[in-house]
Amino acid sequence: MKLDSKIPEGKLEDKWRNYQVKSQLINPANKKKLNVIVVGSGLSGAGAASTLAELGYDVQCFCYQDSARRAHSVAAQGGINAAKNYQHDGDSVWRMFYDTLKGGDFRSREANTYRLAELSAPLIDHYVQQGVPFAREYGGVLVNRSFGGVQVQRTFYARGQTGQQLLMAAYSQLYKMVRAKKVKMFPRSEMLDLVVIDGKAKGIIVRDLVTGELKRYAADAVVLATGGYSRVFRLSTLAIGCNGSALWKAHKKGALFAAPSFTQIHPTALPQSSEAQSKLTLMSESLRNDGRIWVPKQQQDARKANDIPEDERDYYLERRYPSFGNLAPRDIASRAAKERIDAGYGVGRLKNAVYLDFRHAIEKFGIQTIKDRYGNLFTMYKKITGIDAYKEPMQISPAAHFSMGGLWVDYELMTTIPGLYAIGECNFSDHGANRLGANSLLQASIDGYFVLPNTINNYLASALKEDHPTTNHPEFEKTEKEVEASIDRILNINGTKTVDHFHRELGKVMWQECAMSRNKKGLKNAIEQIKTIRDEFWKDVKVTGSSNELNTELEKALRLTDFIELGILMCTDALERDESCGAHFREEFQTEDGEAVRVDKDYSYVSAWEYDDGDFKLHKEELEFEFVKPSVRSYK
Repeated sequence: MKLDSKIPEGKLEDKWRNYQVKSQLINPANKKKLNVIVVGSGLSGAGAASTLAELGYDVQCFCYQDSARRAHSVAAQGGINAAKNYQHDGDSVWRMFYDTLKGGDFRSREANTYRLAELSAPLIDHYVQQGVPFAREYGGVLVNRSFGGVQVQRTFYARGQTGQQLLMAAYSQLYKMVRAKKVKMFPRSEMLDLVVIDGKAKGIIVRDLVTGELKRYAADAVVLATGGYSRVFRLSTLAIGCNGSALWKAHKKGALFAAPSFTQIHPTALPQSSEAQSKLTLMSESLRNDGRIWVPKQQQDARKANDIPEDERDYYLERRYPSFGNLAPRDIASRAAKERIDAGYGVGRLKNAVYLDFRHAIEKFGIQTIKDRYGNLFTMYKKITGIDAYKEPMQISPAAHFSMGGLWVDYELMTTIPGLYAIGECNFSDHGANRLGANSLLQASIDGYFVLPNTINNYLASALKEDHPTTNHPEFEKTEKEVEASIDRILNINGTKTVDHFHRELGKVMWQECAMSRNKKGLKNAIEQIKTIRDEFWKDVKVTGSSNELNTELEKALRLTDFIELGILMCTDALERDESCGAHFREEFQTEDGEAVRVDKDYSYVSAWEYDDGDFKLHKEELEFEFVKPSVRSYK
């Protein structure tokens, strides 16, 4: 299979303009004849659905939540990046492009990464026009702060609830189109399979989560905006309902899965407190602007944090990475925390955390300034832990967070299935092997509002000449029966163990062998362990209830079957890549002081995996760096 990334010709700064000049257009009268399905209603999904509807397309939007307002984009806290250079601190589109490319350890396409930076500035103007209440200086000018991996201030924010405010803006645009009858919204509906006719995506099979009824929906194109898959680790910062099932169903129908092992561990989450815990709570990376991270210099130190003198504290990020200090990139900060914890310097009841201390910032700026910047985060922390972080340090720990991997897409955001698009976190395109903080809301928004509406025309223009698909096509019947059979199979096992039991077992294996660090022996063992979990699941899982009712256990079971297969692919991908890059840290490839060793001559490519009847076949998209020469990624 030849992978055509469709990167336009010309200089880097001209590529997006050149693409738009040559792309096909569809007149407004013809747009009304075309139907687009959008699965997901977060920032990318709501942005795409509302913009496509505004352009004149007939749009159907699906989400498994009871409202688009509950999409997981709401959970993002710290901010959204843009190269506005309001601080006059040397920022530019080029610098943002380079920071993002370097932050991803040179494992992403130059053209896609540059487009992300190029469209960042107009996106902020777009959101301001929608009424997003970004933080401002006293005189009214938008204010910025820093995030990890950069030395400028380019992050726009709304206290610690930026995702919520952006989602409210996207939600308002989406429901304006719903009221105008240009978007039909289907909440509490979960996509269970993709319908492919003559090699093209033509619809989906959906389960009504309230009644259990299976339904068919046809369209001229399908857009997946379903987020990431880090719940494969079970304990993560993602909401419990987040899953990778839509991606996996598309993968099994022919969409290549790119860089699945590139998953990000966030350095500032609340530590796990018990085996029974079902998710972890994210604390925004923005806290690292003013908070200092440290551990005691004495192993197994039982003293309270405030009782440990300054000279007995190890500010290990400042010590190891003096140029970036506490704002080192996420993968580096997470591995550094794990190293200190594993070495016996961890703090907290389970000794699985490090301190994030605001004492010096409060002394310097005053408590009111810190409240203005992070007040809701401190309130949330106290509500969960009972600790007043204004008076004693927070306890934080690394946690599974973001998926850099996802469905392979070309420059147009189309997968290897014609007519199937993947936008936002469910594609792989912009971040490489590690995502810089505050680029997640950026990519989701840009893909939905700016990129997809300008690229989908090229495909839909040809769809005008074809017959509009209907749900009476035999392929819809076949796919629906396959879905029904898989549901019946799970319900008929009637074993002795819960779905959560198997998810917990999978999560332990994935966290131990395919999270912050990996090695050849561990990955091989992980694949065998996951296969054993898979076999036991299909023999001994017990799912109560029936298929024709609200059944959350059935929902979890269906998603877990996909997570199990995805876990095998993630370990296979990590095993195949004999190097360390970004969040993919192979223990066999590191320097004497524990830094990653990249092997550009052998692995400067995007791994794109084809599903092959339960096995996986590797395809490679070679990465060509025409404008930037990859260098050693150092933050020291």
